[in-house]
Amino acid sequence: MKRVLLTGIDGFIGHHIAEGILKNTDWKVIGLSKIDTASTLHRLQDIEFWSAKYAGRVEFVYHDLRAPLNPYVSNRIGPVNYILHLAASTHVDRSIEYPMEFVQDNVVGTCNLLDYARTLDGLELLAYFSTDEVFGPAPEGVAYKEWDRYMSSNPYAASKAGGEELAYSYYNTYGLPVVITHTMNVFGERQHPEKFFPKVINAALQGEKIFIHSNPERTKAGSRFYVHARNVCAAMLFLIAQHEKGVKIIGDKFNIVGEREMDNLTLAQFIAKAVGKELKYDLVDFHSSRPGHDLRYALDGTKLKDMGYAHPKTFEESLTKTVEWYVEHPEWLLADFSKAQFQKEAHAFDEGAKQMLKKVEEK
Repeated sequence: MKRVLLTGIDGFIGHHIAEGILKNTDWKVIGLSKIDTASTLHRLQDIEFWSAKYAGRVEFVYHDLRAPLNPYVSNRIGPVNYILHLAASTHVDRSIEYPMEFVQDNVVGTCNLLDYARTLDGLELLAYFSTDEVFGPAPEGVAYKEWDRYMSSNPYAASKAGGEELAYSYYNTYGLPVVITHTMNVFGERQHPEKFFPKVINAALQGEKIFIHSNPERTKAGSRFYVHARNVCAAMLFLIAQHEKGVKIIGDKFNIVGEREMDNLTLAQFIAKAVGKELKYDLVDFHSSRPGHDLRYALDGTKLKDMGYAHPKTFEESLTKTVEWYVEHPEWLLADFSKAQFQKEAHAFDEGAKQMLKKVEEK
């Protein structure tokens, strides 16, 4: 049985990848998390993380990557075949207000993980999940390829670029089996309620106005290539499968993109129609309202496509099912992400894990 260390397992993308691994492989998942504002243990409850169904295949290890992994944590993790590094601070607005926090989480945290990875025997692959934002704004008609220059517009993007460069330097210097992915705007179930997708759903359901970022003239909304988190997982599992077949992916970079570009106004109108509501909105100048943000991001996904990869779910199918899920689970539109709630969840998680282990031991 392969063993995969998944950092940020209770984050938005991380928990979807954990679910995909449990459903599509026989690997054991060791989840690493510090439990902060990007995470909530309710996500793991929703995917039956500690249920008897996955007993023996999952383990949760608490650690803040801003500190080096000590011997106790290393022993708890045990031997590892793959590392998928998703732990990161991701809120652009917060990075503008607290840039050093993002340097600590995304650069220092990555460096500590890389130093730990160097000590492992039998490590086959370490995937660093980066972002389209490292390339900066994409002019109309431009889609950046994996090795194009970086031009970060905000501290979040710069911190992810810094972590990426560190990871690649460890490949060059120490021979660490690093592979890097750039993902575009990811959506899906159980996303942080401050993100665009759940914000639009909540505003539509409540009959409230949503503000959509546009060009300074307010004639054109910003656009993205949206991709569902499950498709991100599918792309990563595809890359690992290629690696196991002997295809060289170590030391390389891959863009994981959505199927097509959609501007944010069209997306918001689709969502409002799906919930049977009229969209109330205003277009606002993206830069004056949110300095450090870009109007358009775009990546070229040809490389993965030419390798034979295709998303298992279409954009429209994923979008429709996600909207339906939020309508059926409105509590996720107003989720409590306070520190006090984290502590309550952590205690509940520990108790649930103890009960699961007790049942396994009794068997």
